[in-house]
Amino acid sequence: MREFSSEYLTHTRRELWADSRAALTPLSLEDRTRILDVGTGTGEFAQVLDTESPGDIVCLDMDPELLTIARSKTDLTTIIADATQLPIKSDAVDLVTCQALLSNLPDPVNILQTFARVSSELVAAVEPDNAAVSVASTVDTEAQIERRAREAYIAGIQTDVALGDRLSTAFDNAGLDDIVRRRHYHRRTTEPPYDDTALTAAARKAHATALRDHRTELRRELSDDAYDTLRHDWREMGRAVVDQIHSETYRRVEIIPFDVVVGRVSSDQA
Repeated sequence: MREFSSEYLTHTRRELWADSRAALTPLSLEDRTRILDVGTGTGEFAQVLDTESPGDIVCLDMDPELLTIARSKTDLTTIIADATQLPIKSDAVDLVTCQALLSNLPDPVNILQTFARVSSELVAAVEPDNAAVSVASTVDTEAQIERRAREAYIAGIQTDVALGDRLSTAFDNAGLDDIVRRRHYHRRTTEPPYDDTALTAAARKAHATALRDHRTELRRELSDDAYDTLRHDWREMGRAVVDQIHSETYRRVEIIPFDVVVGRVSSDQA
């Protein structure tokens, strides 16, 4: 399983459901009595579940430090455990959820089957389609350079980080019934006045920190020369971002599609 820092999780999941929660309608959250949220991380999705459902929410993650952060945001039950080995009795909950978890695991179908074992009714997953991310920026080269890096990263990573649009198939292969798919678009806008997150992101671009963080995945796909060229172009782009931030002319809009898929536990699985 890939691991992420609390800063990364908070940044990528911040305000994901702030604009609309319509895509969560198939989860029937208002009817749930007990929900297990697997891979809770820093608790952003658990907060949404807690707001939308009268049921009890149980948060599960293998990282105790992340769960400590989640507990600071919500007064919810937490369990330290591995998503691939759930210490939960069969039919213990009526909904199992996860957000941005399956795309970081090597066998999503097997995990969904495990979810179906512990749920008496529904299984739901929210996963990004990273291959369909779009970027518009006042720095002319930003969208094109980020696309080059994203495509190389997706090709070099060993899990399906672009799972989103194939999520329904995984549910079907796991034996779930009555599968419903909705798409949610998460819009991130950077514009004046810039907050600390935007300033940090600009500095990371100028130093090509993201490429260094994902060097292993990128080098599986790129030659030495191609990687060095990408790194050079990325840093040039980053410096242009920093310059525009200093002049307060920088604006960036990133749209990330998330697929929400819900399936009903079949009678054979129950």
